[in-house]
Amino acid sequence: MLQHGSVLQNRYRILHQIGRGGMAVVYKAHQPALERYVAIKVLPQQFTFDREFVERFLREARAVARLNHPNIVTIHDVGQAGGTYYIVMEYVEESSLANLLRRQGALPPQQAAQIVAQVASALDYAHQQGFVHRDVKPSNILLGAGGVAKLTDFGIVKAAEGTRLTQTGTLLGTPEYMSPEQAKGLGVDHRTDI
Repeated sequence: MLQHGSVLQNRYRILHQIGRGGMAVVYKAHQPALERYVAIKVLPQQFTFDREFVERFLREARAVARLNHPNIVTIHDVGQAGGTYYIVMEYVEESSLANLLRRQGALPPQQAAQIVAQVASALDYAHQQGFVHRDVKPSNILLGAGGVAKLTDFGIVKAAEGTRLTQTGTLLGTPEYMSPEQAKGLGVDHRTDI
């Protein structure tokens, strides 16, 4: 994986790891040319030999890069360097909703309503663009400065019409947050995200 202080593609200086999931490791990095911090999602080495995993990872970047909404994390770049596949995205300074709930417990109703409204706006926009997220959960909702909620991790996004972005019959998502039809492996649409 990437090391502290290493430079990816002569553009991004790696600062430290900020997250690890089942299919990716996320680092905070600095992009000196634009004087900004970014998050870099890297596909772990063990998945780089599986073409399906690589394609799913790259599809996430391509899909989300087309979405332009204040409550969806922005994709800046995607690429491959020396066998390392990566997605460079907007860095959200604060934390995830999951971390906030662990620290604080139940949220005040007004704060919860503000977060839900922002996520609903992001989902409505994604659905209008023809995408179903399929993994909406507290850890995929980032909370930035000023209480701005941003939806992230479109790794199992599905095109609402046309091409399937994941293999038919493949169960993808987090079981605790799946809709019944998704858990049964049936067809999904925008209602799956609600």
